[in-house]
Amino acid sequence: MTFNYTFKVRGYELDSFGHVNHAVYLNYMEQARWEIVRELGLYEMFKESGGFLVVIEINSKFIREMKLFEKGTIETQLYREGFFLTFKHLVKNEKNEKVNKATIKCLFVDKLRNPLDIPEVVRGYLSE
Repeated sequence: MTFNYTFKVRGYELDSFGHVNHAVYLNYMEQARWEIVRELGLYEMFKESGGFLVVIEINSKFIREMKLFEKGTIETQLYREGFFLTFKHLVKNEKNEKVNKATIKCLFVDKLRNPLDIPEVVRGYLSE
Protein backbone atom coordinates (compact mmCIF):
# COMPACT_ATOMS: atom_id res chain seq x y z
CA MET A 1 0.00 0.00 0.00
CA THR A 2 1.17 3.53 -0.76
CA PHE A 3 0.37 6.48 1.50
CA ASN A 4 0.40 9.98 -0.01
CA TYR A 5 1.10 13.30 1.69
CA THR A 6 1.04 16.65 -0.13
CA PHE A 7 2.80 19.89 0.83
CA LYS A 8 3.73 23.31 -0.54
CA VAL A 9 7.19 24.88 -0.24
CA ARG A 10 7.19 27.88 2.10
CA GLY A 11 9.60 30.82 2.02
CA TYR A 12 11.31 30.07 5.32
CA GLU A 13 12.24 26.58 4.06
CA LEU A 14 14.61 27.98 1.43
CA ASP A 15 18.36 28.24 1.78
CA SER A 16 20.60 31.02 0.48
CA PHE A 17 20.55 29.44 -3.01
CA GLY A 18 16.76 29.85 -3.29
CA HIS A 19 15.82 26.19 -3.12
CA VAL A 20 14.52 23.98 -0.31
CA ASN A 21 17.20 23.38 2.28
CA HIS A 22 18.26 19.73 2.47
CA ALA A 23 17.21 19.39 6.12
CA VAL A 24 13.65 20.52 5.33
CA TYR A 25 13.00 17.31 3.40
CA LEU A 26 13.35 15.46 6.70
CA ASN A 27 10.58 17.67 8.11
CA TYR A 28 8.33 16.92 5.14
CA MET A 29 8.92 13.19 5.58
CA GLU A 30 8.41 13.43 9.34
CA GLN A 31 4.99 14.97 8.79
CA ALA A 32 4.16 12.30 6.21
CA ARG A 33 4.98 9.65 8.84
CA TRP A 34 2.83 11.43 11.45
CA GLU A 35 -0.08 11.35 9.01
CA ILE A 36 0.42 7.60 8.57
CA VAL A 37 0.60 7.14 12.36
CA ARG A 38 -2.68 9.02 12.70
CA GLU A 39 -4.35 7.19 9.83
CA LEU A 40 -3.45 3.77 11.25
CA GLY A 41 -4.67 4.68 14.73
CA LEU A 42 -1.20 4.43 16.22
CA TYR A 43 -1.31 7.89 17.78
CA GLU A 44 -4.14 6.83 20.10
CA MET A 45 -2.27 3.62 20.88
CA PHE A 46 0.84 5.64 21.77
CA LYS A 47 -1.14 7.94 24.05
CA GLU A 48 -2.67 4.98 25.91
CA SER A 49 0.48 2.86 26.21
CA GLY A 50 3.17 5.53 26.50
CA GLY A 51 5.08 3.84 23.69
CA PHE A 52 6.23 5.50 20.50
CA LEU A 53 8.17 5.13 17.28
CA VAL A 54 11.82 6.20 17.12
CA VAL A 55 13.94 6.90 14.04
CA ILE A 56 17.20 4.98 14.16
CA GLU A 57 18.58 5.41 10.64
CA ILE A 58 18.11 7.76 7.68
CA ASN A 59 19.40 7.36 4.13
CA SER A 60 18.41 10.20 1.80
CA LYS A 61 19.27 10.90 -1.84
CA PHE A 62 18.63 14.30 -3.42
CA ILE A 63 17.69 14.20 -7.09
CA ARG A 64 16.50 17.70 -8.03
CA GLU A 65 15.67 20.96 -6.29
CA MET A 66 12.33 22.42 -5.30
CA LYS A 67 11.59 26.14 -5.16
CA LEU A 68 9.20 28.54 -3.50
CA PHE A 69 5.46 27.72 -3.75
CA GLU A 70 6.04 24.44 -5.57
CA LYS A 71 3.70 21.67 -4.55
CA GLY A 72 5.03 18.25 -3.74
CA THR A 73 3.82 14.79 -2.87
CA ILE A 74 5.47 12.17 -0.72
CA GLU A 75 4.62 8.58 -1.62
CA THR A 76 5.42 6.25 1.27
CA GLN A 77 5.50 2.49 1.52
CA LEU A 78 6.08 0.51 4.71
CA TYR A 79 8.40 -2.48 4.97
CA ARG A 80 9.37 -4.85 7.76
CA GLU A 81 13.01 -5.61 8.47
CA GLY A 82 12.98 -7.87 11.51
CA PHE A 83 11.66 -5.73 14.38
CA PHE A 84 12.21 -2.55 12.37
CA LEU A 85 9.57 -0.64 10.44
CA THR A 86 11.10 0.98 7.36
CA PHE A 87 9.46 3.90 5.61
CA LYS A 88 10.45 4.28 1.98
CA HIS A 89 9.64 7.83 0.92
CA LEU A 90 9.61 9.15 -2.64
CA VAL A 91 9.23 12.92 -2.94
CA LYS A 92 7.87 14.21 -6.25
CA ASN A 93 7.24 17.74 -7.47
CA GLU A 94 4.06 18.98 -9.15
CA LYS A 95 5.42 17.82 -12.53
CA ASN A 96 5.62 14.29 -11.05
CA GLU A 97 9.43 14.40 -11.24
CA LYS A 98 11.46 12.64 -8.54
CA VAL A 99 12.98 15.12 -6.12
CA ASN A 100 14.24 12.98 -3.23
CA LYS A 101 14.09 9.42 -2.09
CA ALA A 102 14.76 8.29 1.43
CA THR A 103 14.68 5.18 3.55
CA ILE A 104 13.96 5.80 7.22
CA LYS A 105 14.27 2.89 9.64
CA CYS A 106 12.23 3.07 12.85
CA LEU A 107 11.66 1.00 15.94
CA PHE A 108 8.62 0.74 18.18
CA VAL A 109 9.46 1.09 21.88
CA ASP A 110 7.41 0.96 25.06
CA LYS A 111 7.31 3.72 27.68
CA LEU A 112 10.51 2.32 29.26
CA ARG A 113 12.28 2.46 25.86
CA ASN A 114 12.28 -1.32 25.43
CA PRO A 115 12.03 -2.47 21.79
CA LEU A 116 8.71 -3.90 20.63
CA ASP A 117 7.64 -5.91 17.63
CA ILE A 118 5.70 -4.15 14.89
CA PRO A 119 2.07 -3.88 16.06
CA GLU A 120 -0.47 -6.15 14.40
CA VAL A 121 -2.44 -3.15 13.10
CA VAL A 122 0.55 -2.11 10.96
CA ARG A 123 1.31 -5.53 9.48
CA GLY A 124 -1.60 -5.41 7.03
CA TYR A 125 -0.11 -2.27 5.45
CA LEU A 126 3.38 -3.62 4.86
CA SER A 127 4.60 -3.82 1.27
CA GLU A 128 6.36 -6.91 0.02
